Amino acid sequence: MKTVLKTFAAALLLGVAAMGVAKADPVKIGVAAEPYPPFTSPDASGKWVGWEIDFIDAVCAEEKLDCVITPVAWDGIIPALTTKKIDLIVSSMSITDERKKTIDFSDKYYNTPTAIIGPKDQKFGATPDDLKGKVLGVQVSTVHAVYAKKHFGATASEIKEYQTQDEANNDLAAGRLDAVQADSIALGEFLKTDQGKACCDLKGMVAPDDEVLGPGVGAGVRKEDTALKEKINAGIKAIRSNGKYDEISKKYFDFDIYGGAPQSN
Repeated sequence: MKTVLKTFAAALLLGVAAMGVAKADPVKIGVAAEPYPPFTSPDASGKWVGWEIDFIDAVCAEEKLDCVITPVAWDGIIPALTTKKIDLIVSSMSITDERKKTIDFSDKYYNTPTAIIGPKDQKFGATPDDLKGKVLGVQVSTVHAVYAKKHFGATASEIKEYQTQDEANNDLAAGRLDAVQADSIALGEFLKTDQGKACCDLKGMVAPDDEVLGPGVGAGVRKEDTALKEKINAGIKAIRSNGKYDEISKKYFDFDIYGGAPQSN
C-alpha cells in the first residue's frame, strides 16, 4: 500500500511539474502608456497596435513566448522593469551606456535619425546656432532631452521637457514652443496630421552623437534575465532572416527602418 501511495504521489508531482512547464508565466511587454505612432498606439477599442507591437508579436511567436502588452508611464518604465512589474521594454528605447548601468538590452531592432521640427513660417535648421534664443521642446527621460541639453543648452533660451511627445507637439502647434526635437519617424507622423500640416515642417536632422543617442533601439531587459535576452535576440535574428521583419516593416515604411543614423527615445 505504501508503495502504491508513493507511486501515486510521484506521478502527481510529475503531473504538477508538467503543468508548470506547459503554463509558463506570460512575458509582460512594457510599452509607454501614450500614443507613439506608428510604433505603439491604442486603437479605438483600446488594443495596442503599431509596428513595434507587430514586431514583438512576431518575435514572441517565433520563440513560443506568451507575451502580454502592459502599458506603463514612460518616465517610470525602467523602474517598472527593475521591480518586475514588467519583463521587457519594447517602446522605442535607445541603447545607451547610461541606461546600461541599470538594465541590459537585446540586439538592436531599429534605428532612425533624430529630427527638429518648427513653425512653417520660420526658416532655420538643426544646429546650435539655428536654435539660438529659441524654446525647444523635448520629452522627459529621453535621449533627446539629454542631447538637447548637451548640444543646444548654451544657445537655446530654454529646453522645455514634457511628459509625453503629444504634449510637446501640441505646444508647438499652439505657438508656445519654437521647435521640437524627437525621432524623425514619430515627428513625421505628427506632420502628416491636420494639426501638423497646418503648423509645422521639418527643419533638419541633428548632428550624430553616438555617446548620447546610442547605436539604435533595443528591448530593455533585467540584467539577470539572460535566458529571456537570448530568446529575444534569437527571435530578432530569426524574423530578420525569414523575411517576417521586412514583411511587417513594409506595412508601415517605404524605407529600411533597421539601418540609419542614431535615433529615438
